[in-house]
Amino acid sequence: MPVLRTSEPEGQGETLPRPWARNAAAVRKAGRIVALTGVILPLLMIGGMKFTSVEIEALRPLIGGTPWLAWMYPVFGEGGASYVLGVVEIATALLLMAGPWSARAGVAGGALAALIFLVTCSIMVALPIWEPALGFPALGPAGQFLIKDIALLGIALVVLGESLNRLNKPAT
Repeated sequence: MPVLRTSEPEGQGETLPRPWARNAAAVRKAGRIVALTGVILPLLMIGGMKFTSVEIEALRPLIGGTPWLAWMYPVFGEGGASYVLGVVEIATALLLMAGPWSARAGVAGGALAALIFLVTCSIMVALPIWEPALGFPALGPAGQFLIKDIALLGIALVVLGESLNRLNKPAT
């Protein structure tokens, strides 16, 4: 049961001596588990925070300052927008958790996670992310908070691609 699959089957394409090949496979498997956990935990934890007044307040400049997200406030209100985001993030985490056993859950979770992280990465274009006193490349608070989402987007795309690949393979 793969957590994150690679394009080549386990143990194939190895040029290292056999003991090293086994270690490489174990490291790769551990890396897959850590990568998927590294996406699921933030989605669960930050998604859960969306139901608190602290997070509703923290979202105000992020949502209000981003033209493609600001529509959420008139439609849902500040609390409602935060709750919608929380539900989507928690649902995405649950789908990703089911992904190793269900390719369809992996596709849905990977697609939703990619969308979430694409949107959060796009906020870096709309908001000032550089430390005003130092400028580029010194990240300010918003940049420090958002920059990690580039890696999370990459992992989400890997999950989506591998899950799509699993769907396209005939059942054995």
